[in-house]
Amino acid sequence: MKLFLSVDMEGISGIVDTSYINPDSGTNYARGRQFMTEDANAVIEAALEWGATEILVADSHNTMNNILWESLHPKAKLLAGSPRNFSMMQGLDDSFDAAFFIGYHTRQGIPGVLSHTMSGVVRNMYINGRVVGEFGFNAVYAGLYGVPVCLVSGDNLIARESSELIPGISTAIVKTAVSRTSAICLSREQATAELKQKTKLALSRVQEVKPLVFAEPLELAIEFSHAGQAEMAADVPGTRYDTETGIVSCSPKDQHELYKTMRAMINLAAGAQFF
Repeated sequence: MKLFLSVDMEGISGIVDTSYINPDSGTNYARGRQFMTEDANAVIEAALEWGATEILVADSHNTMNNILWESLHPKAKLLAGSPRNFSMMQGLDDSFDAAFFIGYHTRQGIPGVLSHTMSGVVRNMYINGRVVGEFGFNAVYAGLYGVPVCLVSGDNLIARESSELIPGISTAIVKTAVSRTSAICLSREQATAELKQKTKLALSRVQEVKPLVFAEPLELAIEFSHAGQAEMAADVPGTRYDTETGIVSCSPKDQHELYKTMRAMINLAAGAQFF
């Protein structure tokens, strides 16, 4: 059993606001890194107990240098640092049996702890006309390799968002959202137990959960926060800009072009000033 873990930070146990996730100004960032590493270790330990033979952990938050390498389970490999062509999904290929998304969050504009989609410039992201957040986008990328996403951990609302996209996915709910920056959190011990239990459940269902597959050719569309961002994003070759909706779209030929084009559009858009 070969397992890929994409580990974000906003949905990690005990994390409720930006003080835990901002490397530059987060007063609780050191604690957030520890919590993130502990969540990853809980999943790794349970997966090894189940019989996983190879585990790759992709640090998938911000600069992607958050997980404490020296504290990570010694039988897992860590992919850290940026930039990466395929960001949160770097390292995944069709040799993996399953992917787990740990510490994930809901998409931009809806309730959930620290909800957003990739960047503050994104208002909505769509694949084939269906709105997706980071969970959905990354699950489509995995699906193009034929790899099912079998587990997500985070708050109760990412559990609902993921279940709407992938029937049968296991959901480790480590906190219940009260507001975007407030949650009722399980204790460390309870969260670890939840992560371990749901990891083993997910591994028992790997053959039942289907990869998330959208009809090809794919269409990626991003609605930006303001027109200046959309104008910058539309400089990416092969994109189309609808000035009526503020949406920039393209038709990527494969999962690699899907991810790289999304990153290029968002990076360019981030350079547009609001005033």
